[in-house]
Amino acid sequence: MSISVPHGGQLINRFVAVERLRDLESKAGSLKTIQLSAREISDLELIATGVFSPLEGFMGRADYESVLKSMHLVNGLPWSLPITLSATSAEAASFNEGSEIALQDQKGLVLAILQLEEKFPFDKEKEALAAYGTNDDSHPGVAYTHSQGDVLLGGKIDMLRPPAAQAFSEHRLTPAETRQAFLEKGWNRIVAFQTRNPVHRAHEYIQKCAMEITDGLLLHPIVGATKKGDIPADVRMDCYKVLLENYYPKDRTMLSVFPAAMRYGGPKEAIFHAICRKNYGVTHFIVGRDHAGVGDFYGTYDAQNIFKEFEADALGIQPLFFDHSFYCKRCIGMASAKTCSHDASQRIALSGTKVREMLSQGIKPPPEFSRPEVAKILIEAMTK
Repeated sequence: MSISVPHGGQLINRFVAVERLRDLESKAGSLKTIQLSAREISDLELIATGVFSPLEGFMGRADYESVLKSMHLVNGLPWSLPITLSATSAEAASFNEGSEIALQDQKGLVLAILQLEEKFPFDKEKEALAAYGTNDDSHPGVAYTHSQGDVLLGGKIDMLRPPAAQAFSEHRLTPAETRQAFLEKGWNRIVAFQTRNPVHRAHEYIQKCAMEITDGLLLHPIVGATKKGDIPADVRMDCYKVLLENYYPKDRTMLSVFPAAMRYGGPKEAIFHAICRKNYGVTHFIVGRDHAGVGDFYGTYDAQNIFKEFEADALGIQPLFFDHSFYCKRCIGMASAKTCSHDASQRIALSGTKVREMLSQGIKPPPEFSRPEVAKILIEAMTK
């Protein structure tokens, strides 16, 4: 086995070549503009760097409707969530199909040019129900969908520059860069772990289980927009660094950020996250309990069960499923129901939610929950 082939067979790169850059920057000054949301800026970057391969821009109507209906693009490739750019009705009325639009960040800096192939209205409730399984505005993904403009703009993008002031630049590797790093390390079987929480002992346990059958671990925390109450990315990054420094083999681990926005799409986001990691060159992807879930919207193992809806080789990346793990007082170590025979009275259940609850109450997580170095960083961050 070698590192994975990009989704669709080719790693997309929508950054403009140097020889075209000056002309396009000059042209951008005369184009109509639209200002992007934080999530749209994140999506723009991930289209340009190939994380969203085979997409070359924001989805047109055919791909958009096909994804909502069947979790596949029109060309038959699996794809589980829509990647769209919205505009208000007034903005959309001023844009002509076949024209170009300058895409700005929230300070007015032009990041890219959109080749507007089509514009079309969309049903927000239909999208929310198809993507998230609910229209409840307490779901962050649904709330975002309902907040969008009423018209979607589809077309390829030409990226002029990356978003300004990128955090964690030394750990912000593109798919081309992770692929090169894997080759240099001699890794052929790479497992990725997605997280928006500090790594607690249950996470560490399943990561190390996965490392037993692979050449290396890509710890790939999400650092795009998350919901209120999630631990800030800079604090989490400090936790990841100290954990890798003290408890993992340095030659078999890599830390790189995933600059995507959380959609909290549960099962469909699990598929989406797996495809993105495939584009980074990853061959195996850990899917634990309630992956990318929020509240009680999804069942504990819905994010694992959804993979059964795809043929074994359709996704091109191997999911690794893990049961809920815990600390067993009798075993004196981490375990799951598959490896421990003791009853619930001996088990200390671990979760990111429990760690956050403890921190909010000023309680230091015990060593069964969190490594002491990690707990120290979290407590200090919460008491600043």
